[in-house]
Amino acid sequence: MGAKQAKTWLISGRVQGVGFRDFVQRRAAQLRLDGWTRNLDDGRVEVYAIGDPKQLSELAAALHAGPALSDVRTVDEQDASITAARGFRVR
Repeated sequence: MGAKQAKTWLISGRVQGVGFRDFVQRRAAQLRLDGWTRNLDDGRVEVYAIGDPKQLSELAAALHAGPALSDVRTVDEQDASITAARGFRVR
C-alpha cells in the first residue's frame, strides 16, 4: 500500500435525492477509507476521502458511475490536506 493521501471531489448532475451519499458511504466503507460526503446547496455532492492511491482511485471510479438513479455529469477532483477522520460518514 502507498502512503496515505486525501482527495476532495465535487460531483454534479442528478446526484441529490437518488441515494448518492449512501452509495458513496457504502463503497468507501468497502474500501476502508476515512472521510465523509455531503450535499451542497448548489445541488452538487462533495466527497472527502483519505486512503492510499489505489483505494482513492477505486472510489473515484465509483463516483463517475454513481448509483442506478443518478446521472453524473462532472466529477472535479482535487488533492486535499489530511484531516482527522475516523470511518466514513454521511454529513
